[in-house]
Amino acid sequence: MGLPKDCGLDLHSKWPSGKRNLITDILGVKVGHATLKSGDIHTGVTAVLPHGGNLFQEKVMAGSAVINGFGKSLGLVQIQELGTIETPILMTNTLSVGTAAEALVKYMLKDNPDIGISTGTVNCVVTECNDGNLNDIRGLHVKEAHVLEAIENASEDFEEGAVGGGTGMVCLGLKGGIGSASRIIQADGNDYTVGAIVMSNFGSPGNLVIGGDHIGARIKEKLDQTEKKDKGSIIMIIGTDAPLTERQLNRLSRRSALALGRVGSYSGNGSGDIAISFSTGNRLHHYNEKTILDIRMFCDDHLDRIFEAGVEAVEEAIISSLYHGEDTTGFRGKHYHALREFL
Repeated sequence: MGLPKDCGLDLHSKWPSGKRNLITDILGVKVGHATLKSGDIHTGVTAVLPHGGNLFQEKVMAGSAVINGFGKSLGLVQIQELGTIETPILMTNTLSVGTAAEALVKYMLKDNPDIGISTGTVNCVVTECNDGNLNDIRGLHVKEAHVLEAIENASEDFEEGAVGGGTGMVCLGLKGGIGSASRIIQADGNDYTVGAIVMSNFGSPGNLVIGGDHIGARIKEKLDQTEKKDKGSIIMIIGTDAPLTERQLNRLSRRSALALGRVGSYSGNGSGDIAISFSTGNRLHHYNEKTILDIRMFCDDHLDRIFEAGVEAVEEAIISSLYHGEDTTGFRGKHYHALREFL
């Protein structure tokens, strides 16, 4: 997936993509969707599982970055403080964060009878974008069952475009949604994967740039678009199997802003631009007999290849979310075109 090799788009990437060109090229990572499409309803849930085991008992190291804070995501505070993720990461619409969080809490309680009894509570991670352009967002159509469906559907192969949490999203004046990509880097004779998945819902019509080509200006002229503001949001999730610490993952998260700039965003006032990064190369057990733990990490002087691969993966994931979009007429008759109509 990602961008097909025969799509005619060249991002001038330096690093090769993985086998699937998806974040699931990282061993153990899975992604699932629950998609709601009916009349004025264009919404859903996407779940990202950093590994297939019990995430509460075996956490992954993580970092995050709030590039622009016009957002309502849940769970970022503890990621910043403790540097771990202990639940699946959910992506949905803004007004469904509460429902998704309660469903995720119940999912975690089911397999962890110690939560809230003999140990602490759980930090659920739920991210969001406003899909109100195409979806009847006030209808609160996402239910707990849809969250569980997305988690249960998680697999190594998954759809991109107008699916899951991305069903009603709009990006740079076109139909946005879910996109993913991966890159392979080498270190000490081993291959490591850096992958990204995004939920794109940001940007001004006319600003789209693909591989240095300002194609958005030509599209805007054809569609006679009048909207000028960069508004919306984007959720960017970067994963890797390279052993990184939470400090390094915070740094990787911040680099996602460079990918946004490459595709034509300037992170407008009303845009919630959030990045979360995790590494499966270090896992932390909830219960430890040891007081001192052994942690592996990349040498900081060699992180540039990770940073560059991450920027490339996020950039392609954004373009892929547009490429896999579909012509959509949604709430109140609003219509958004797919990128492929203009290629």
